[in-house]
Amino acid sequence: MKRIFVATILVFFFIGNTSAQKRDIVEYKQNWDKQKVFWGYFLGLNKKDFKITYKTDGAFIEVSPSVGFEVGLIGDLRLHKNISLRLEPGLSSNTKTLAFTHILGGAKDSIREVNGTYLRIPLLLKLNTNRLNNMRPYVVAGVSYDYNFSSNQNNANDNLDGEFRAKKNNFTYEIGVGVDLYLPYFIFSPSIRGVFAINNELVRDVDPNSQWTGPIDYFGTRGVFIKFAFH
Repeated sequence: MKRIFVATILVFFFIGNTSAQKRDIVEYKQNWDKQKVFWGYFLGLNKKDFKITYKTDGAFIEVSPSVGFEVGLIGDLRLHKNISLRLEPGLSSNTKTLAFTHILGGAKDSIREVNGTYLRIPLLLKLNTNRLNNMRPYVVAGVSYDYNFSSNQNNANDNLDGEFRAKKNNFTYEIGVGVDLYLPYFIFSPSIRGVFAINNELVRDVDPNSQWTGPIDYFGTRGVFIKFAFH
């Protein structure tokens, strides 16, 4: 996905530069960048798994991620012609399957499904280039508070009862690249983001020597997001 997105940006640059040499280009939304504050919304896809490190040798967890969705709003405060502060609250959903390869006894003991529906509130700094005809590439980076609606953190049952538990309140950081495409009636802004957990999301089993959570040192989300924003 990342290679496709980078290739798409290069194609946009090539088309823009070639067209500029052949004829005058009509620049759309010429007053847009003069706004101090603007709003928008986004739709998108995500593919998330987990970064897992271990305390002991011989333990290994295979993560099978699925493709999830993203939807949310955008608030943008322009600090400088090339810098803006952005808030992107939204919902993110995804399901992962964990296979504990060191545990014998069949799927009942070795397979766990981890569902996640998150309220994500990223606070980001967006750095733009100068406008290139009807394109404006950018990079974006920041941190996010993620509330997991699917969390079973307070469930008294643990893996002995088939419940793999994860925390409700989490923090991530994200970095990405994108491009604003100025169209006649709106601005279309595709981007690709990498998202990485800051805190350990694991809720440990009651037994400190649990075969499920005992060997785990760190357990945190990581993923790729593709967003399509409209302003």
